[in-house]
Amino acid sequence: MLSTFFAALTDISAGTYYGFGNFLIQSGNLIVIIVMLVLFVLALVLPFPGTRRSK
Repeated sequence: MLSTFFAALTDISAGTYYGFGNFLIQSGNLIVIIVMLVLFVLALVLPFPGTRRSK
């Protein structure tokens, strides 16, 4: 049973890489960067809750 566990650990692949000229990025890192940029833009666009003043 322990040998099956170690065999599964050695079978892990490095992942998919995308290259643009001299720029190389892994697909997982690219997804994280895109999500962070989307959250940043949403934080700039969406208003803070409770900042509207009613008169």
